[in-house]
Parts: sequence; structure tokens; C-alpha cells
Amino acid sequence: MVALTSLLTGLLAISTPLVHALPSTTPPTSHNLTPLNPRQLSNPSPGCGKSPFGSGVRTVNVNGRNRQFTVRVPNNYNPNRSYRLIFAFHWVGGTMNDISSGGTDRELWSYYGMQRNAGESAILVAPQGINNGWANNGGEDIAFVDAMIRHIEEALCVNQKQRFSLGFSYGGSMTFSIACSRAKEFRGVAVIGGGQLSGCSGGNDPVAYLGIHGVWDGTLNVGQGRAMRDRFVRNNGCQSTNAPEPARGSGIHIKTNFSGCRSGYPVTWIPFDGGHWPGAVDNGPESGARSWVPGEIWSFFTQAQLAN
Repeated sequence: MVALTSLLTGLLAISTPLVHALPSTTPPTSHNLTPLNPRQLSNPSPGCGKSPFGSGVRTVNVNGRNRQFTVRVPNNYNPNRSYRLIFAFHWVGGTMNDISSGGTDRELWSYYGMQRNAGESAILVAPQGINNGWANNGGEDIAFVDAMIRHIEEALCVNQKQRFSLGFSYGGSMTFSIACSRAKEFRGVAVIGGGQLSGCSGGNDPVAYLGIHGVWDGTLNVGQGRAMRDRFVRNNGCQSTNAPEPARGSGIHIKTNFSGCRSGYPVTWIPFDGGHWPGAVDNGPESGARSWVPGEIWSFFTQAQLAN
């Protein structure tokens, strides 16, 4: 689906990507490769037990077009352990380098803070959008996701029931599209300040859903965030409720865990007193390094009911 040019221009104006050097392509130190006993692994991918590729930029061909993405493999990677796989999608005008580098906050904000929170326990992926966006024309970006999964899981040991996606703005829109069309392949998603810009093919299956949105977002208004959330309130069988939101000027965020959801399919909504930005801080300016957002996302992804 193609976003309106004026909207994309507005999104680009508020984005402040910083380009950093690409990650090292040196393969991680791996343990001795030994025959696998599948019962010792959780939902192992074909790459379990194989010699891995290292962190760096990878390329896959999707319908005749070469697409790139950056992968961060844990420094202590063990091919006999199945890892979470987390995709982090950039905003309009952003790049995979902005996500993997963490910008000026570096590793404190790399992959929206997932590198810091994961502590070498997850494989992290930063895909590169066409023209630095996620229009998903004809489903081409969903096909890219499918191709990345195949490429990664053929070489690395992934728990195939522990795939997650997150993103901000256009990246949040792409994550919502994944929630709609790949709910059976992904365990959970986190949408930060997103809108319905990348399509929603299907959209009837449950998936663990976390929405985070500024209540005075002037780019993708909070009403869009509520509508996206409510789709999964319905899909997940949760009880509808009028979730509270902070007043403008309050400097806080309010977290609502919806009740009555199917086991394993929670919905959480966190509106905050702020605008269109990913690294909200209570009573303070935006800061990836100091934001509460990464901790909330990691806590959501790693809660006990998502373990299987």
C-alpha cells in the first residue's frame, strides 16, 4: 500500500537518522559443533548445530530485487541453543544502520534498545526498506520478511516460536502489517507510534500485541494507534475497555493490560504524554538511552505466557 506523499514528507521531516559504520562481519566465537538432540532445544530451526555466519550485512533476493539487512549475532553464540529472533524496522527516511548503530546513544539504543536488554540472548535484525520506507507494494516487504527468516534460520539456531517484530512510525506500520499477515509465524509485536501505512492482509489471527503511542502525536495520531490496538483486542478475545490515557502536560505514561485475552495472546497499551517519537521519557525530553520504552518492550516479549 502506498502512503500519501505529503504524509511521508511529514514523517521524514521529524526523523533524524544518523549513519554509522556497518557492524563487524567477524563470525562470533562458537562452541564445538556436536550432534544435536532435538529434545535439548526449543523449536529448533534448520541452522541449529551448523557453523554460523557472523554479524554484519546480509543480502537476499526477493522477486528479482536484492534486499539488504543487518544481523547482530550474540557474541557468545552457541549453535546448540535456540535464540529469540527480533526484527527492528526503521522509520521513513531511516536506515538499517540507524537501527543497528543506535545513533548518538549507540548500544544503549541499538535495535530500539533491544541489544542492551537482550544481553546476548537474542539474534537481532535491522532490515532496509525500499527508498527508506515500508510501502509494502504488492506485499513485497512481507515477502522480504519471509526471505530473511529463511536465510537466517538456515544458518543460525532460532527458536521458531520466538520470533518478534517492533518498529517506530513507518517501521511500526510495517510491524502492524506483519501482525496482520504473519501472526502464525510471529509470537509478538510492538508498534511504536505507527499507522496503517503498510497494509493489513488477513488481520484476523491473534498475536501478542503491544502498542505505544504519544497522545498528541501530530504525524500519526493516537486514534490510529487505538484502532490498530483494537483489532487485536478483538482477535485475541480480550474484553473491550476504555483504557485511560495521560493528560497533556502530565509528563507520564499509563499502561493497561487488557483482561480476558486468550492465554498466550496478551494486549498491552501504553499511551504517553508526548508526540511522534520512539524514546519517550517521563517528565523529560526524548532519549533512547533513558527511555522506559525498551524495558517495556523487552518485558512484554519475555513474559512467561509467551514462552511457548
